[in-house]
Amino acid sequence: MEQTVNKIVSWLQEQVEQANVRGLLVGVSGGLDSAVIVNLIKRAFPNNSLGVIMPVQNNPEDIIDAENVVNACGVDYLNIDLSDSHGLLYRAIKQEIKTKNEWNNQQDRIADANLRARLRMSTLYTIATNYQYLVVGTDNAAEWHTGYFTKYGDGGVDLQPIVDLTKQEVADLATYLEVPQAVIDKKPSADLWVGQTDEDEMGTTYDNIDAYLLGEAIPEKDQEMIEQMHRRTEHKRNIATQLRLK
Repeated sequence: MEQTVNKIVSWLQEQVEQANVRGLLVGVSGGLDSAVIVNLIKRAFPNNSLGVIMPVQNNPEDIIDAENVVNACGVDYLNIDLSDSHGLLYRAIKQEIKTKNEWNNQQDRIADANLRARLRMSTLYTIATNYQYLVVGTDNAAEWHTGYFTKYGDGGVDLQPIVDLTKQEVADLATYLEVPQAVIDKKPSADLWVGQTDEDEMGTTYDNIDAYLLGEAIPEKDQEMIEQMHRRTEHKRNIATQLRLK
């Protein structure tokens, strides 16, 4: 674990030097992946790293978890509530489309969710411009392979330092970095709507995806689902500088 952490930290420092910027920031959701990343950027730039908490009508427990994460690692942070901004923008879009009688109600939930992710991305880049920082992504190998991220949302970042690590490897890193146990144990969620979980939405488990990526046998239906997701989301990948750890 120490070797992996040191490699990632060194790579982050090199990327900042090459980009001629001052530091790094990441959106902190209260979930596992962002908790690991905020710890890593704090190690890379103790005085020039920033966590950004961006609730959009969130479960209050997620905000508590996010605050516990940033406080535990001692990183500076901002808490910017985007609920009103999201609601205003989404209502305006929805109302205009409805005037043309072209609103697709079946796409309502995913359109709403993706706008949340893209609003967070825009917020991060606005803050990054102010501080002259790079935006760091939180996608792990399972999410990257299946395309389980919003294009130009949480996928819209400058750096992807854990894209070669399975979900279990990220969890192992979290334990090594002393991320709060409640965050390590909670069900993974992209925080797209209340009660949303990654595995329910994907239709398979991170354990199955990790095993597939490691070349292990998994149920045929899960393998087919993973391969279908990979093909369908090819357009989402190759949009950020990646650290190849393997």
